[in-house]
Amino acid sequence: MNVLFAFLVAVAETFLMLPLLKTYQLENYRILNFVKRALKLNLGFGDKNSIKFTKRMVRAIFCNFLLIFVVFLLIFYLIHYVYVELILIFVGVLILPIFLIISHFLVLPIEKLIMHHYIKKAKEKLKSMPCRKIAITGSFGKTSTKNILLQILSKKFRTCATPKSYNTPMGICKTILENLSPLDDFFIVEMGARHKGDIAFLCNLIGADYGILTPVGKCHIETFKTLENVEKTKFELCQNVKDFMLINAKSESNMRLYDKCEKKKYLICKEDSFAYASDVGLSEGVTIFTLHIDNKSVTVKTNLLGRANVDNIVVASSLAYLLGVNLLDIKSGIENLKPIPHRLELIKGYATIIDDSYNSNYDGFKQALSVLDSFSGKKILVTPGMVELGVEQDKINRDIACEIAKVCDYVIIMNKVNKNALTEGLRSAKFDMKNVAYAQSRKEQKEILKKLITKDSVILFENDLPDNYR
Repeated sequence: MNVLFAFLVAVAETFLMLPLLKTYQLENYRILNFVKRALKLNLGFGDKNSIKFTKRMVRAIFCNFLLIFVVFLLIFYLIHYVYVELILIFVGVLILPIFLIISHFLVLPIEKLIMHHYIKKAKEKLKSMPCRKIAITGSFGKTSTKNILLQILSKKFRTCATPKSYNTPMGICKTILENLSPLDDFFIVEMGARHKGDIAFLCNLIGADYGILTPVGKCHIETFKTLENVEKTKFELCQNVKDFMLINAKSESNMRLYDKCEKKKYLICKEDSFAYASDVGLSEGVTIFTLHIDNKSVTVKTNLLGRANVDNIVVASSLAYLLGVNLLDIKSGIENLKPIPHRLELIKGYATIIDDSYNSNYDGFKQALSVLDSFSGKKILVTPGMVELGVEQDKINRDIACEIAKVCDYVIIMNKVNKNALTEGLRSAKFDMKNVAYAQSRKEQKEILKKLITKDSVILFENDLPDNYR
């Protein structure tokens, strides 16, 4: 009976642990980040995200179950007072975060061995592949630049790229092992980083021939602490690339890194540089501009919105040109670009939606507001603001609220994380506070929107935080 009771308690408490496990997964299995969330009682109880039952998550669930089972099996064998046992079961619920922390360290050596195995296997396969490798890093625009480059290069070459926002060692290894073919001419890899050394590690994994540096700025400041650390980490690509670098000039950090880079390099997106855009015009869903590459030019149009996407197109087009795609094929590729989900994606219906919910930063937010301003009609913004900005988070959200006030008619502030900062900023910009609403869930958001939406409405969804933000 003791075994059965311990089993039932372990099942029940593992089930109750699911919100903790979801938070743990949303924090990319980083135990210190999880502990910070747990101490603030900022856990993933919402309905935006669900647990992804990856192999790692299944191992985490099993380890937690086994730990709880063993603990209560011992309790039931050693203690024979029902009331004491009930109290200890209740205490077990209260200390579920401690069980998770212990199980993390118990399973960590196994996870490291598994990661080492997959990395070794992926490196061996990559060495046997004839493809040339393209690495993309930066603070903003990595995924968009990757997707644009993939679509343009595919006009002439067989090209494989890491899907969605796969930019971690395991995501890259998964792509190599499952998607990369010996027939592929190019392999495009998006590289993410939260700590110094992350990019150097990924460069060692793939051996990049060509590199792209998208704009570098204040991103993941909670882990990097300073902009200087961000710059040093992103510069690791410049130090490790084999052939040449393309550097987007649209950030002060990138200009500093361009000057430091000792490899062959091309500056992009600055007037009279190797490649840039001019005469950029935006009209309700279509962007038109003149693309200049290597003293040649062509006028193009695209369904992608925003000046940042124009710059991403210029960078991707430049690399395609240097790799042998002619300007006419580049023009055709640009004009057939498919919108990238949740990145200034235009959705037309009863009302017009601009979905920029994937993530957000100050410059990107401003550009999204510029896109919203190009439309006529009632302008509605739905946003939780911006996060992972360290001690400057409140200031940056207050500043963006002043820009919001210049463009929007109505604002719905999601979550509590930046509620006060955004409200203060709107009030200081003399925005009509009667037109500000607050929602903690998507259900509340929908109810508010139902009352606001008319046929001429244009709704910008800017950023969408996972359930570990409240």
